[in-house]
Amino acid sequence: MKFEERFDWQLFFIMCCFIAVSAVALFSAQQSTQYNDNFVLKQLVWYGLGGIVIGFMLLVDPEDFKKISWYLYGFGIILLIALIVAPPSIAPVIKGQKSWFAMPGLSLQPAELVKIFTILALGRIAVDHNQKHRSSIKMDLFLLLKLGAVTGLPVLLIMQQPDLGTSLVFIAILAGFVLISGISWKIILPIFTMISALGTGLIWLALKAPEILDRYLGVKEYQLGRIYSWFQPTKYEDSSGYHLVKAMRAIGSGQLYGKGFGEREVYLPEAQTDFIFSIIAEEYGFLGSCIVIILFFLLIYRFTTIAFKANSNYSAYVMVGIISMIAFHVFQNIGMSVQLLPITGIPLPFISYGGSALLGNLMALGIAFSISYHHKTYMFGE
Repeated sequence: MKFEERFDWQLFFIMCCFIAVSAVALFSAQQSTQYNDNFVLKQLVWYGLGGIVIGFMLLVDPEDFKKISWYLYGFGIILLIALIVAPPSIAPVIKGQKSWFAMPGLSLQPAELVKIFTILALGRIAVDHNQKHRSSIKMDLFLLLKLGAVTGLPVLLIMQQPDLGTSLVFIAILAGFVLISGISWKIILPIFTMISALGTGLIWLALKAPEILDRYLGVKEYQLGRIYSWFQPTKYEDSSGYHLVKAMRAIGSGQLYGKGFGEREVYLPEAQTDFIFSIIAEEYGFLGSCIVIILFFLLIYRFTTIAFKANSNYSAYVMVGIISMIAFHVFQNIGMSVQLLPITGIPLPFISYGGSALLGNLMALGIAFSISYHHKTYMFGE
């Protein structure tokens, strides 16, 4: 088949739509931000670099990703360790987090790349385990232990930065693999029930008895500001609830049709990153917001189609990891903007400004392009 017949034009069209949405939203954001940077130009440069990466990954057979998965994972772990031990001149502490390597004219957040490397490694673990072992409670627990260990190592390193939001993305990726890797529901249900009960209990203690968390876990009351501002944002509008109140006012003021391009009235600091959705909702209203959400649904639907048509279990597992990552990013980012979830520093994929995050998402897109491009149809099964 010719290139134009093998290339995934549907995925390419969705990517182009995201580029347009991102450019328009960032242009509006930079008109009223506290910075003088040209975010649109920088974002397009990152899209250009990501396009080169996608072109390279398109030529790589998905099975080759499997072969080098452990090397990439190891490289990612080394980057995270180097970030911890690096001096402030190389890895400065920004807003209490040591998450970026600072280079002349460029900053790199290793965790965004490690997400992709971890997905590739988890896919290999799931495939190799299921090829060697039959499903049983003992073997399923062994698989769960291996998946948890590979995910837990980068999470522990990232929490040293500290970066809770990124750590939650890794947990979401792990959850996706646990659900589709063949582990028995007799194991999954008790674990998910226990985690849900533990999370609910901790939130209840934070609201009703924070002194218990302080006494036994060392969690100070001021550290629970995001939980308090999540439930009562207007009460903490001058502190931890400031961004949430501003975001909700911007979204609500957009109403059905929005105020129009460049007609923003609600000022929100650094809206070009985590709160880009509030800009879209204010300027284009409920209808514009729905179009953006539909774009993400189309992207995830296309990813799901590629996963079902994949020629190998490994490719299917990797696609599920990518779907888990993107879906969690979207749900968390939009959810925190409308008070559905507490605020975490998670950007909106393909739209928010950020070179490392965008590059990581485009690498995921490159893997999807590769799996779709190298898909083969056989007369008698796979």
